[in-house]
Amino acid sequence: MPLTGIKVLDLSRVLAGPWCAQTLADLGADVWKVEEPGRGDDTRAWMPPEIDGESTYYMSANRTKRSIAIDLKHPEGQRIVREMALKADVLVENYKKGTLERFGLGYEQLSALNPRLVYCSISGYGRTGPRADEPGYDFAIQAESGLMSITGEPHGAPMKHGMAITDLVTGMNAAQAVLAALLARARTGKGQLIDMALLDCAVALLANMASGHIVTGAEPPRLGNAHPTVVPYQVFETSDGDFVLAVGNDSQFRALCEKVVDRPDLCVDERFATARGRVINRDALIPELIAAFRTRPTAHWIAALQREKVPCGQVRNLTQVFASPEIAARRMVAEAQDERHGTVKLMCSPLALRGTPPREPVAPPRLAEHTDALLHEVLGLDDAAIAALRATRAVS
Repeated sequence: MPLTGIKVLDLSRVLAGPWCAQTLADLGADVWKVEEPGRGDDTRAWMPPEIDGESTYYMSANRTKRSIAIDLKHPEGQRIVREMALKADVLVENYKKGTLERFGLGYEQLSALNPRLVYCSISGYGRTGPRADEPGYDFAIQAESGLMSITGEPHGAPMKHGMAITDLVTGMNAAQAVLAALLARARTGKGQLIDMALLDCAVALLANMASGHIVTGAEPPRLGNAHPTVVPYQVFETSDGDFVLAVGNDSQFRALCEKVVDRPDLCVDERFATARGRVINRDALIPELIAAFRTRPTAHWIAALQREKVPCGQVRNLTQVFASPEIAARRMVAEAQDERHGTVKLMCSPLALRGTPPREPVAPPRLAEHTDALLHEVLGLDDAAIAALRATRAVS
């Protein structure tokens, strides 16, 4: 696998950091997840949904890792983490600024011991700047980044994304940064600090919205399911439901008008003939299409649009998604062996490398499941030494 032999010390909790470390695990890295004794990652308690008392939220971001429970406030716990960092290639953490430094586990302290260490620090507002000391939460970042200002119905309230999107995109960007740092280390022999901020990643996610604003100063409106610069590109009602239409260019619009809705007059109308014209005149065009699509059922329109290669899609719930043949064909779900549940269904990595594919997912670990194994394997401790450590409550 791409990251076979890479060892990751995962000190992160909840979502952004664990998502980054899980991606590295999918690609073959050996991920050592450090958790608080007796409690573990906060998401272990985030239920329902659950399976026999186990949080499916925790399961979503911690497959294929090994769990060791270490008390970071205990001097012996801090010593163990320092020794693990000496053997690690990557460290991922998302503690509040200054916390790990107080424990002797900050970047400067650990890089002095292991100059090859790639140290990925994830926070709400970054480790520099006027808000570096503040904690960051996905919902607040969605609001403060501007993402909520462009999400929702035109005359409705700002809305958050259905998922914790800023956590997830930060985890994805962090994984990219770690891979880049490992490539750089192969040339220089040195690791480095990666300073990932949820706010940075959320603002970058604004993409064309950000570009339009910083160039023109214009404040983009909320458009619901419509698109600011492509028309028609939204949800339309049919006689028995709804569907998504995504017309990306003039030729697709001509096919829609001439072959699908039998309105050739629309594509020769100078108001609608070009992409720019359709955006400017959307208020005149969209009612014509609304009236047309309400005359037939969804299945009719989907079939007609697919036949003419006009982009479209059903609005599906998760039951429909995971019952679909395309998800089965792409093997996005796997069954893993699990001592507690027998087998458990897990999501698979979407990183479809043909030559060095991601590993088959392994069930997320129980809290402290691998404490003894990792202390044996990584630090070379024998059973007596581990028992002595456990007696101090530095580990569990």
